[in-house]
Amino acid sequence: MAEQGKKHTWIKTFLWLFLGALLVFGTRGSNHLAVEPIDATRALADGMRFGYSSWTLGALFNKAVSASLKAEKFLNDEQQTMLAEAYFAQVGLVEQKENELADLINRLGQQSNETLKANEALLIANERLNAMAGPTEAIIQNQTERSLLAMGFGVAGQLIPPVLYQVSDLPLNLIVSPRDEIKTLLGISLEPGMTDLEKFELEEIIFSKHHFSALIEEVGGVGVYPTMVMRSNNINWLTETVAHEWIHNYLSLRPLGIRYFQNYEMRTINETTATLSGKEIGRALIQTFYPKRIVTGFYPPRRSAWVPTIEEMDLFGFDYRKEMHQTRLHVDRLLSKGQIEAAEAYMNQRQKLFWEEGYRIRKINQAFFAFYGSYSDTPGGGASGEDPVGPAVRALRYSQPHLKKFIDTIQKVCSFADLLKIVP
Repeated sequence: MAEQGKKHTWIKTFLWLFLGALLVFGTRGSNHLAVEPIDATRALADGMRFGYSSWTLGALFNKAVSASLKAEKFLNDEQQTMLAEAYFAQVGLVEQKENELADLINRLGQQSNETLKANEALLIANERLNAMAGPTEAIIQNQTERSLLAMGFGVAGQLIPPVLYQVSDLPLNLIVSPRDEIKTLLGISLEPGMTDLEKFELEEIIFSKHHFSALIEEVGGVGVYPTMVMRSNNINWLTETVAHEWIHNYLSLRPLGIRYFQNYEMRTINETTATLSGKEIGRALIQTFYPKRIVTGFYPPRRSAWVPTIEEMDLFGFDYRKEMHQTRLHVDRLLSKGQIEAAEAYMNQRQKLFWEEGYRIRKINQAFFAFYGSYSDTPGGGASGEDPVGPAVRALRYSQPHLKKFIDTIQKVCSFADLLKIVP
């Protein structure tokens, strides 16, 4: 039986390697357009690109080691939940010590005794966090798989692909849009760690030399295999994000996912589908394994630095979604009339308004709306404006009795026209 178990582990490991390589190569080759200004813009990112291949191989190795140990299998459900809760508390502690260290460096410098002690405390906290990360990821993976199986996903009690994710420093996303309309021309993953000044510099070069709108933004997760997920102490956000990215993995070998980069509409269909699904799967997981963590109200499915939480909305008394929706609508009107400079001046003014209201949006431009407008899971507009794609996806979901039926239906969609044919 032991030999049979080892054989099963290596079969699963081979499957992970195959799927991981397939998804990496799909990501690397998905953005190629043989248009000279686009190629010139793409060339500006040379030397800054994120190395998906090396990251994926390292992550798959880590997951293979974790699968061979299966430490979480020795814990019952209650013990697994307690370990995961301890991990998220430790993430919060590390973030607190990071902030304390940054404050001390700012006030006392890098070599003060207090700063050095704070740095040592941070190193110790990080060591403990790293020791807890692998088992916790295995627990969340297992809980997500069980939630998906309960919803009807899987074949003979197995998910294909298995749920795999790894917390990591995520690449930055360079989004390039035309200036006369809102759509994604390029999406390039860059190495993390760029300062805001470095981001502004590259965006300005793309604007001035090639007359494109550009934005470099953080992301919460990337649907390679294993999935890359940003570190967070918010278990609700993390479980939704893990499920969101698994839906991308699941769809990647089906008509809808294969056409992710075909056009802006297909990207929006994919992202809205994954976001709606991620929320539903995440909530089911929380209800089963972490019932004390159940929350009501809106919180963003893909957390980034500028997105308001429900608490922040109440605190500021500023209707973020309504104001962003109005901004998008006015920009669309100006661009439809060919008033590009007026639209850009207006977006600059609105960025200042949002900043003054407490929302740290670094830049609002065409690329901003091209990126955030594709996440159209929540009624009321926001960055998607009057885009009809998101509402069509939501209408299809609401017409289906359960999530698996919705995915089985929408996975066959090859165009927005296809989607409209099946929306009630």
